[in-house]
Amino acid sequence: MSPETVDICGQASWRVATASVEAYLTRQGGHLGPLTFNLGSRKIAPYAVAPWAEERASDALPPVLRALRGDFFCMPFGSNDAPYQGENHPPHGETANACWKLVALTHEEGKATLHASLDTRIRKGRVDKYISLREDHYAVYSRHVISGMGGPMCLGHHAMLRFPDAAGSGRISTSPFLYAQTAPEPVELPEDRGYSILQPGASFVSLESVPTITGERTDLSRFPARKGFEDLVMLVSDPYPDFAWTAVTFPDEGYAWFALKDPLVLRHTVFWLSNGGRHYAPWNGRHTGVMGLEEVTSYFHYGLRPSAGGNPLRDLGIATCLELDEGTPLDVRYIMAVAGIPRGFDCVQSIEAPELGRRVLLRSASGMQVSVPVDVSFLRATREHE
Repeated sequence: MSPETVDICGQASWRVATASVEAYLTRQGGHLGPLTFNLGSRKIAPYAVAPWAEERASDALPPVLRALRGDFFCMPFGSNDAPYQGENHPPHGETANACWKLVALTHEEGKATLHASLDTRIRKGRVDKYISLREDHYAVYSRHVISGMGGPMCLGHHAMLRFPDAAGSGRISTSPFLYAQTAPEPVELPEDRGYSILQPGASFVSLESVPTITGERTDLSRFPARKGFEDLVMLVSDPYPDFAWTAVTFPDEGYAWFALKDPLVLRHTVFWLSNGGRHYAPWNGRHTGVMGLEEVTSYFHYGLRPSAGGNPLRDLGIATCLELDEGTPLDVRYIMAVAGIPRGFDCVQSIEAPELGRRVLLRSASGMQVSVPVDVSFLRATREHE
């Protein structure tokens, strides 16, 4: 097929769509966005696009920030400020910065799939990206197949939601986690024109009570909050369930967003709380009400060298890297979806899959439930190689 692109929000992008979902994938960096879910008579577009997307960018700005939007695959995940065994990776890796090639765009048997590929240069290998949409599913089924590479690697997804302006408009919840901690170092420093509020290196057991540098505690289960600050925390998922989940409920907007993963592959969830805390270019205090809900295996956002080397989480027995095998491809699977919710559905409390391969059930803290078509068996392929 012809690899023609269209310009969307300043980036050459490929379009893949069904009647239920319309998505664009940028050629530069493979960022998935904008994304629109056609939920009955409503169009839901929950993902963020950087406010500078259509501005002329400085040559010094890395491609990952020029394209910044929706969800993208990071490998290695993180800043990658320091080299690792001679490898100098850009922020969030080549997969989030380099130009992808379109392999195929297919529509068959009620499914649309965009297949793109990237031949990596810094650690030679190949990554195949498959973005699949299914008729009557308000979901995106994402696969990244990593082949020809060996050695330790941190990686993950970098989904970003834009929240309504009203304080606390979104209610954040997750499946059970085993450990949670704020970033070990301040995410931003005043001398660099950036501000953070959470106490560095603090562990916590509930999103609703997290220590700050003021000595008070704050609630991370509601966002937007803490205007003027930029912060980051990481949760260690329980690896034993067949799947783990992260959800944001928007009661006033009448929908919930949720993501599903295999916690043996994507072991952690990073929350990037971006609410106007950066006052340097290109952020300039205008990146507000955006939350990254990032499913990863990594040592926070620091990159490959800290993740592959010694770090305090590894000392606790928590894996912060995956070990790639040149002879065995790694298949990373991930589902993002939305569900319409009735009035009174306050916050997702649990997500179950009573009909594996067909539907999931979202239950609220207020005792309501919603059933939506999602094929959770899609995630199980990542366990078939155990």
